[in-house]
Amino acid sequence: MFRKLFFVLFLILLAVLLYFNPNFKTIGAGVAILLFGMIMLEEGFKVFTKGFLKNILKKVTNKLYKSITVGAIVTAILNSSSLVSVITISFISAGLISLSGGIGLIFGANIGSTATAWLIAAFGLKINIATLAMPMLVFGLIFSFQKKEALKGLGNVLAGLGFFFLGIHFMKEGFDVFSYNIDLTQYAIKGFLGILVYAGLGIVITTILQSSGATMALILTALSVEQITYENALALAIGANIGTTITAVLGSISANVAGRRLATAHVIFNIVTAIVAIIFLPPITNLVNYLAIIFGISESDFTLKLSLFHTLFNVFGVLIMLPFIKKLENFLVKFLKEKVSKDIDEPKFLNEAVLEFPSATIHALTEESKYLYKNAVFEIVAHGLNIHRDDIKSSKKVGKIVKNSNNDLNVNVTDLYLKKVKTIYGEILKYASTAQKNQKLPEKLSTRIDDIKIANRKMVETIKDVRELNKNITLALNIKNKYLIKEYNNFRKKVIKVLRIIYLFRTQDDEKYGLKLAELKNEAKENIKHSNKSMDKLIRDDLITTEMASSLFNDYANVNDMIKKLIEVAEILYDDKDSLFENNNFSEDIL
Repeated sequence: MFRKLFFVLFLILLAVLLYFNPNFKTIGAGVAILLFGMIMLEEGFKVFTKGFLKNILKKVTNKLYKSITVGAIVTAILNSSSLVSVITISFISAGLISLSGGIGLIFGANIGSTATAWLIAAFGLKINIATLAMPMLVFGLIFSFQKKEALKGLGNVLAGLGFFFLGIHFMKEGFDVFSYNIDLTQYAIKGFLGILVYAGLGIVITTILQSSGATMALILTALSVEQITYENALALAIGANIGTTITAVLGSISANVAGRRLATAHVIFNIVTAIVAIIFLPPITNLVNYLAIIFGISESDFTLKLSLFHTLFNVFGVLIMLPFIKKLENFLVKFLKEKVSKDIDEPKFLNEAVLEFPSATIHALTEESKYLYKNAVFEIVAHGLNIHRDDIKSSKKVGKIVKNSNNDLNVNVTDLYLKKVKTIYGEILKYASTAQKNQKLPEKLSTRIDDIKIANRKMVETIKDVRELNKNITLALNIKNKYLIKEYNNFRKKVIKVLRIIYLFRTQDDEKYGLKLAELKNEAKENIKHSNKSMDKLIRDDLITTEMASSLFNDYANVNDMIKKLIEVAEILYDDKDSLFENNNFSEDIL
């Protein structure tokens, strides 16, 4: 509600400014054109980074120095720290990268965001940029209408650069005309108060524009025509750094606790960096002046000096925070705890922002399905057999486990399904269907999503089988027919054996468990076709009633079918030989 009200007030204020001050129209148009250019640049670069980003993020986030470096490079290329922040939050929410790796990417993104300021200061304000922008727009638009994806991408990049430079041109023209009527430097505020006021103004502008790059373009353009003082421009740049975290915070709203932790880390980093920059502004400014002499930057070239300052205080922020990353990570884990619902379990890895990245979407679906399998289905099947999960995971002999597990655990399989499975299962199907509907997926990725949907359906069917089996096991325990109990104990032994092998298959890197599962699956298939000779004998010898026999035969088929389904799900979710996440072919990704 607050965001909507703020947006309406902003539109009204903008309309008033445009109506009463025609000179502001040129500046406003310049900002709009520049922002549009940045959007086109992002879209263009996405074509040429297909699959690259997700693959790179997965590989580089294991080392802090790698994640910082890649965060800086990717941000500089994509020209948007906000985009990198939102992508990182999405990926960490989907379990693609760790919290520490995500923090490194965010730190690097802050350094990489300074590339925009250098581009504007070094080129955008030094030459007649409009003459360069026009050919880019012409060729960019021609290429962008082509059918070939690569040409479209090239067209968007060229058109994006053209609009970017054209926006700077209009902003500069607007401030030039503006300066004939109003001198904004009369509103300059010196000293510490000026730093605080203009830093706050930088936060507000960046929050409105949703881009620190656009804010820096506005600051540099105003500074180039002497509409703001150098001192106030430094403060505005500091504020822009804080304002850029707003996008990350908004992006974390739909994220899980891991995404919110990263967004909080981003806010903490930028605030700490800003505080350090404000406190040490005089010595940092002196260092800028010293480095300007070394780099051959003119003493009066305040735009380049501002760009240098922008880079320096971001680098200093990273250097200051590096020793505290582990403590920051521990603080975030302790401060932002995962909410455990007492009623209904909810998805942990399905994040809407990840839907933009096909292989990342599949990773999120797979991780969510694995979570459902090991934390819900495994428990329900085990407890439905009146067996504790820890016994299955242990090295105890199967016969001994069954012998010591004759007490009814009073499990309500239906309640467990409603609490632990139904919501997550529904969200997985919805997420998978959305991915297949909204994306032009290659056959391999679409088939993988179909397999994941099948795996989830088999999990639900297994739970239904367990529900019936649980009722009959409980009934057998109450009847106390030793022959009937023996047959149900044999059923339990078979399922326990399979669950144990599946547990080892997904936790141990040993192919023998995969071979064993294939053997057990074939055995289950054969058992479904043939009757149980021991049960036939019990019927002939009148050791069990016809009702008992009917239940036994049904459960015999159900148990073997359930075993087959459990193994098939494990093969779909855990068989690394077919994994889409360990190879280097990510050409289907948008990014």
